[in-house]
Amino acid sequence: MVAQYHTLRLTLTDGSVLEPVAVGSGFHRGWPMISLKRHRGMDMSTAHDVAAYILENRGPMTTMKLQKLVYYSQAWSLVWDERPIFEERIEAWANGPVVRVLYNRHRGFFQVSKWSGDPGALDKDAHDTIDEVLRFYGDKSSQWLVDLTHRERPWREAREGLQSGERGDREITLDAMADYYGSL
Repeated sequence: MVAQYHTLRLTLTDGSVLEPVAVGSGFHRGWPMISLKRHRGMDMSTAHDVAAYILENRGPMTTMKLQKLVYYSQAWSLVWDERPIFEERIEAWANGPVVRVLYNRHRGFFQVSKWSGDPGALDKDAHDTIDEVLRFYGDKSSQWLVDLTHRERPWREAREGLQSGERGDREITLDAMADYYGSL
């Protein structure tokens, strides 16, 4: 069973936050076993913060490539850090995963070089995760990344029933991403 990432969030008096990261298969005194992760109590960073960090570190790129790097940053954060980096929804569009709030800002542009976001809002774990994503995926072309996402289960399952190239806005869930990338 994979944790539901947005169902419970406890803020402690010191400002730190407890969030569920795993639900065990066992029970203790009739209650499910839940693992919690404690992290700083600041608001969660946004997809805009992640995009700004990526562009700050890699320079200009196509909007399609930026979208895929943001997607993989979220996916691997769910696995390595056991939490999402941002709360914005990721949708399974015809050309791969898209964060609509990013699209709404870059719509009409082929390439971007700067982004309005706050890379400083990302904590050390997020920086480390994004840096690893950039190390592995950063030199790949936009089309290579699109092709890769099209072979992976989270995008394919979210697009189930849609024709190739057909518009769609179905969500690629955090659970689907954590399950798939956690199994690799």
